[in-house]
Amino acid sequence: MKTEDSIRSLKGIGEKTEKLFNKLGVSTLGQLLHYYPRDYDSYGEPVLIRNMKINQKQSISAVLTKNPESKRLQAKTITTVILTDGGNRLALTWFNMPFLRNTLKKGGRYIFRGTIREKRGVIQMDQPEIFTDSVYEDVRGRLMPIYARTGGLSNKTISKTVRALLDEKLLETEYLPEDIRIRFQLSEINYSIEQIHFPDSLKSMEAARRRLVFDEFFFFLMMIARMKESKDSRKSNWKLNEVWTTEKVIENLPYQLTNAQLRVWNEIECDLKGHVRMSRLIQGDVGSGKTILAFLAMIMAASNGFQSALMVPTEVLARQHYESLVSLLESNGLSEYSPVLLTGSNTAKEKRRIYAQIAADETKMIIGTHALIQEKAEYPNLALVITDEQHRFGVSQREALSVKGELPHVMVMSATPIPRTLAIMLYGDLDISVLDELPAKRLPVKNCVVDTGYRRAAYQLMRQEVSRGHQVYIICPMVEESEGLDAANVTDYTKQMQQEFGADIVVEMLHGQMKPKIKDAIMQRFASGEIQILVSTTVVEVGVNVPNATVMLVENSERFGLAGLHQLRGRVGRGRYQSFCIFMHGDTNPETARRLEILNKSNDGFYIAEEDLKLRGPGDLFGIRQSGLMDFKLADIFQDASVLKEANQAVIDILAADEDLSLPEHRELITAIDRYSDRKLKEITI
Repeated sequence: MKTEDSIRSLKGIGEKTEKLFNKLGVSTLGQLLHYYPRDYDSYGEPVLIRNMKINQKQSISAVLTKNPESKRLQAKTITTVILTDGGNRLALTWFNMPFLRNTLKKGGRYIFRGTIREKRGVIQMDQPEIFTDSVYEDVRGRLMPIYARTGGLSNKTISKTVRALLDEKLLETEYLPEDIRIRFQLSEINYSIEQIHFPDSLKSMEAARRRLVFDEFFFFLMMIARMKESKDSRKSNWKLNEVWTTEKVIENLPYQLTNAQLRVWNEIECDLKGHVRMSRLIQGDVGSGKTILAFLAMIMAASNGFQSALMVPTEVLARQHYESLVSLLESNGLSEYSPVLLTGSNTAKEKRRIYAQIAADETKMIIGTHALIQEKAEYPNLALVITDEQHRFGVSQREALSVKGELPHVMVMSATPIPRTLAIMLYGDLDISVLDELPAKRLPVKNCVVDTGYRRAAYQLMRQEVSRGHQVYIICPMVEESEGLDAANVTDYTKQMQQEFGADIVVEMLHGQMKPKIKDAIMQRFASGEIQILVSTTVVEVGVNVPNATVMLVENSERFGLAGLHQLRGRVGRGRYQSFCIFMHGDTNPETARRLEILNKSNDGFYIAEEDLKLRGPGDLFGIRQSGLMDFKLADIFQDASVLKEANQAVIDILAADEDLSLPEHRELITAIDRYSDRKLKEITI
C-alpha cells in the first residue's frame, strides 16, 4: 500500500463508505493518516449514582433493579430504564434501540456512560454507551479519539478504519533532520501519527501533537521563506504616477477617513509610486475601513491605464464589493473603468464575455472569487492584485493570482488581529500596515458574558430586536450532534429555534459542509432581510456586511479562542443601531469566565489578541482553536505560539546552512516540502 492509494484499497471500505469519507476530504490513505481527531473522550473511573454531577459526561456503575421498557412515539421507539441508588434516581433513555430489552437484564451490573442532564426536574442520561465491567476495564483511563464526521459515518467507523490503516504499517519517511528533532525535542513522525489517533497516555498525545503542529508551522514558514525576495529582486514593472482622481474621491466620500486610514493610504500610494513591487499586508479590525483603501488603490491603477484584481473568499462578499465599487465610481464620474464581477456562479456565456473583456484590456477593475485564478483568465495589463481576508486563501492562492500578470503589486487585507510578533513570522514576505482606529460614528457593541441560566433573557432580547425589524446571528461550534462532545450544534439548534420563535420569524441554518451555491443563497437571503435569525457555525466570520443585524448569541463560547470570538462579534454593530453580543458558556470553570471577560472589557481586536496570547497555554489542547486561521489542521497560532517560534527558528537555521536545500541530508525534507506545497496548490484550485 502507498499513501496515494485510494481508501477503497482498505478492507471493508465499499463505494458507499468511500463517498462518505470523500465528503470529509479523505480520498487517499495518506489523507486518512492525517485526518486527526478533533477531540478525545477520556474514560474515567465509574461513579455511583449518588456521586454523579449534572452537566458532565460520566460513567455510572449500577445494578438494574428492573428490565427496560419500550414504547412507540411519533415513529420512534423509546427504550427507558430507571436506575436507583437509595433516594437518588437516574433515567436512561435510548432511541430506536428496542433490542436493549433483551440485552439488559434485571440484576445485571453495567456501566452507563453519557452526559448527565436535568430536564423538568428529572435527572437523565440520553443515549448512553453500555459496558460490562470487563469491557470497560479495557478502555478505562484511555483517551479515545473523536473525529469530525458527516451524516451516515459514525465515529466508531472512522476510528475502526484509521486503526485498520495503522495496522498496515504504512510508514512515512522521517523528513526532519535529526539535529532539528533533538534540538526541539520532537518525536518521530510515525510514532506521532499513531499517538495522535490512539494515544497511550495524555503525555504521548501531547508529544505527538507538538510534533505535528511543528510540522504544520515548519512547512508553511518554509514555503513563505522560499517565496521571499530581496528588495533588489522585487523591482517593479508597474511604476504608477500619483493622480488627483484619488484625492477627489476621498474629498467626495460621505465620511472622513480616519487618521489611520490616511496613514496607511499614504504607505500604499508610496509603494505604488516606487521602484520596488508592493507586497503589503493591511491588518485592521472589522469595520476599520480596509475596503475603501483597496478601491482607492484600484482607482489609482486604472487612472494610470492599468488593470487591478480584487479576490475575496465568497461570492456574496464579491457581489457586495462589486456593487459598492460601481456605486463609488458612478458617484465620481469614473464609470469608464468598467468593473466586472467574475465568480463561479457566472454562466459559461457570461464567463466567456468577461474573459474576453479582461484579455482585451476593456476593463480595468476585476472583482471575484477564486475564479480569478482559473486558467482561462488572462490579464494583459495587471498591475495590482488585492486579496481580502488573506488567511482564507493561503500563500499559494495569492501567488497563483499574482503570477497571472507580469509580477504585479500585491496587497493583502485581513481583519484577523494577530500580534505583531507572530504576524512578522506568518506574513514574512509582506510589509505590514495596521489600521488601529475605527470610524468615530460607529456605536460600540454592548457585550455580556453569561452562563446558560440567561438563555431565556437572551431569547427575549432577540424577540425584541426582531420586532424592531432587526436580525440575529446565533453561532454554534458544531454542524451536527457528535458522539462524545457536549456542545450546541447548528442542525438541532435551528429546529429548536424554529419551534421557539414560530412560523412568523424565519430561522435558517448555515454551515461549511453546505455546497457553496447554497451557502451564498442563504447569506444573500439574510443580507436582504428575508431571514431574521441565522443559526450558523463560524463560516459567517467572513461574511457579508449586514448593517441590520444587531444581536449575536455565541453558544459554548468557551470552545472558541478570544480572537475568533472577536472576529465573529464583528458581524454585528455595522450599522447605526445599537448592537449586542452575548457570549454564553456552559463551563463551570471560573477560568473560562475570566478569559471571556476580556471580550467584555474591550472591543479592540489587537488588545484581545495579545491577551489571548498571554492566557493560552500548552494545556489548552482542544476546543478553543481559532476558526480556520491559516487553515492548519492542528496548529493554532495563539495556543502554539512557542512552537511557531521554534519552527521559525528551525527554518532560519536550515536555510542559513543550505539555502537551496541541496545537501544530501535534506533530500527527504525537500521532497516533503514540495509535497506540502503541491497539496496546498491543489486544495485551492479545486
